[in-house]
Amino acid sequence: MKYSLFLLLIPSFIFSQVRSKDAEIKKYVSEVSSDSLKSHIAKLVSFHTRHTLSSVDDKHQGIGAARNWVLGKFKEYARNSGGRMEVYMQQENIQPDGKRVDKVTNLGNPMAFLKGTDPNDKRIFLICGHLDSRVTDVMNRTLSAPGANDDGSGVSAVIEAARILSKSSFPASVIFVTFSGEEQSLLGSKLLADKAKKENMQIEAVLNNDMIGNPKAGETGEINTRTLRVFSEGLPYAEMDKKAMTIRNLGLENDSESRQLARYIKETAEKYVKGLEIKLIYRNDRFLRGGDHSSFVSNGFPSVRLTEYYENYDHQHQDIRVENNTQYGDLPEFIDYNYLKKNVAANIAVLASLAKSTPGPEHAEMKVKELTNSTTLQWEKPKTGNPAGYYVLIRETDSPVWQKKIFTAGLSIKIPLSKDNYIFAVQTVNQTGNLSVPLIPGIAR
Repeated sequence: MKYSLFLLLIPSFIFSQVRSKDAEIKKYVSEVSSDSLKSHIAKLVSFHTRHTLSSVDDKHQGIGAARNWVLGKFKEYARNSGGRMEVYMQQENIQPDGKRVDKVTNLGNPMAFLKGTDPNDKRIFLICGHLDSRVTDVMNRTLSAPGANDDGSGVSAVIEAARILSKSSFPASVIFVTFSGEEQSLLGSKLLADKAKKENMQIEAVLNNDMIGNPKAGETGEINTRTLRVFSEGLPYAEMDKKAMTIRNLGLENDSESRQLARYIKETAEKYVKGLEIKLIYRNDRFLRGGDHSSFVSNGFPSVRLTEYYENYDHQHQDIRVENNTQYGDLPEFIDYNYLKKNVAANIAVLASLAKSTPGPEHAEMKVKELTNSTTLQWEKPKTGNPAGYYVLIRETDSPVWQKKIFTAGLSIKIPLSKDNYIFAVQTVNQTGNLSVPLIPGIAR
């Protein structure tokens, strides 16, 4: 059955693509400043190197000076939060590992925690980038390593998001963090992800920004200022052995929580940011490579990587030099600040939409007691918040994105579509139109 025919068969349902915009989020998006982003990156570059093994005591150069500067920016913005933003440095001494750490190293992650206004809402949404930089030799901690794009661009996104959203009053909480140790095997993100797992923190989304400012391909010279890639895992890494049979039986190989988050990013970012296409990449990260979101994926938290459409290897992990009239090195002149501005705006729109939303429905289930060509879903109200209603999302099994939404104010719905041919999900919608991340229903027993 084609979906157009389905629409004709059930005219009583209300369908919507949910394109209305929240005025508050529109305002936040409009406040993103390319001048601010340029200033942040220039300051990061000025530290000569931000290598994880560089000095933590020098006040002007090295990772220590860089992380203290980021901490200072967070403290500056915390003054706008009415006392709700807590700023601190997560630190730990890392022992030599015989690989990418050859001495005892003080690892530090500058963090800002913007506490939600609803004490009963335990959800946390996290935006991150990595502070450290490197050159060709991953162990070289003295050579100039400007790291303008890798990952000055991601750090600038985190700082700009903190600046703009510090004034907000969201029911849920937001963490802004810049990790050290990414180039030395994701050390900083692992430190925080392990802590979050141990303390049962309710992290519902991690937006990892790693290289979001250079739109030019290295080999071909092609430029793409329209597209931002979002990488997400399909099969959940955490406790896969326990989930594999259910995933196979229900045909949910393409429906992990991280994949739902990626679809949410696409819908939200393209709604609020003009001239930007979110390209969903069905991999956890680039081919045979990894980033800081992987530390959270490994601990079972929904996490994605946002990155430019092309990677320019002339300006990534390179000593600064000129060879055969080609400039190598991760220098600020290769950043397109208008492109970066769009990508940062996408992050802010998604973070604000998530943090303003009502939690998703509780105990969403699909009835399977009888064999039918229709589908009945049921759920319960979220524990906190006051939803205006719910959207039931529908897509054909081979569609990468949700195709239609049905609105209902009730807690159940019967749809004349076969479970064989369609995937379903449920999400809450609140009074301002903000949506929770879609939830795939379980099986009613």
